[in-house]
Amino acid sequence: MRLYSVHLVNDPGTKEDRLTLELLDAIERRSDVSQRHLARQMGVALGLANSYLRRCAKKGLVKIREAPANRYLYYLTPKGFAEKARLTARFLSTSLTFYRQAGDSCDEVYTLCDANGWKRLILCGLSDFAEIAFVRALESPVNIVSVFDRDSRRKQFFSILVCSDWQALPGCDAYLITDLVNPLSRYHWLAHRVEKERLLIPSVLGIEGAVTTKGHD
Repeated sequence: MRLYSVHLVNDPGTKEDRLTLELLDAIERRSDVSQRHLARQMGVALGLANSYLRRCAKKGLVKIREAPANRYLYYLTPKGFAEKARLTARFLSTSLTFYRQAGDSCDEVYTLCDANGWKRLILCGLSDFAEIAFVRALESPVNIVSVFDRDSRRKQFFSILVCSDWQALPGCDAYLITDLVNPLSRYHWLAHRVEKERLLIPSVLGIEGAVTTKGHD
């Protein structure tokens, strides 16, 4: 499971390192990988994948050899293996830190829910953070009754229902933002549909100030 905090996902430098790591990982797994496969692995357009590949080759991280039938083989150099190890360690450290922070922020939210007598929560956004929120809820007085994600085609998350249709959601006491891609946008969408007091923002997302500054509408 990959864990990138919302700040890291949107940081250009971190994004570049993440894409480099995914490219190096794909090449280590399969030397005859195609550029189209690399693009799918990285989640980017073919042209951008090619750009990263050439950049890694120029840095001495990847060695390219021509193969029959106008194909190419890609190999990690010793420098490439070292860079992959460095980036892996960096993101692992980030993941563990984020996991702890996410868990603590969930505990804070669930303590607030308990104080308000809110027992039934809906998670808003399928993500690694939603998994953390679900697991932490098992040790709290609250009950996660569903996950709402307009862009998801999944029907189930652990043992609970995933809804992409707002009208199909079960009744609940509050909504917990668990979107890691654009939590502020998710908040504003929900703020037009439910009481803002029942929209819970975990501190790890770091959007409280933006919500206060920009207002709810």
